Amino acid sequence: MVNKKLPKRIVIREEYCMGCRLCEVYCVTQHSKSKDIIKAYKGEESRPVSGIYFEEKGSVSFALQCRHCDDAPCLEACITGAMYRDGETGRVLHDKDKCVGCWMCIMSCPYGVIKPDFEQKKVASKCDLCIEAEFPACVEHCPNEAIILVDEEGERIY
Repeated sequence: MVNKKLPKRIVIREEYCMGCRLCEVYCVTQHSKSKDIIKAYKGEESRPVSGIYFEEKGSVSFALQCRHCDDAPCLEACITGAMYRDGETGRVLHDKDKCVGCWMCIMSCPYGVIKPDFEQKKVASKCDLCIEAEFPACVEHCPNEAIILVDEEGERIY
């Protein structure tokens, strides 16, 4: 069952991140047509872009995702309305069919977590908090719980 009322946030705990990048693997798998890890990487024609931006320098590593900001600069910057806020969940989402690839959202994001997706079409790509799943794949599959989900009060949900 998918929880549609989701004013939840992903929190990154870099002190627990070991740089395995399973968050990226499971993000791609979740957004693939097959939802199968092997098929997503070896069998499908076009692989989805991960909604995660991974930072790594020496022994420090952590994943970054869209923060679904309350005052999201990407919403104002989008010239076509492809970036929009879902009225039901509060998530900042992206409609690839409306996107023209101007990259204004990429340039305006203060966290640098919106990416170009050249694989499927020249459009922007970002984290949607795994809208089709109960929990974001990166949270569900992080072996060290470096990526957690919290509610609006900051209490851990998953």
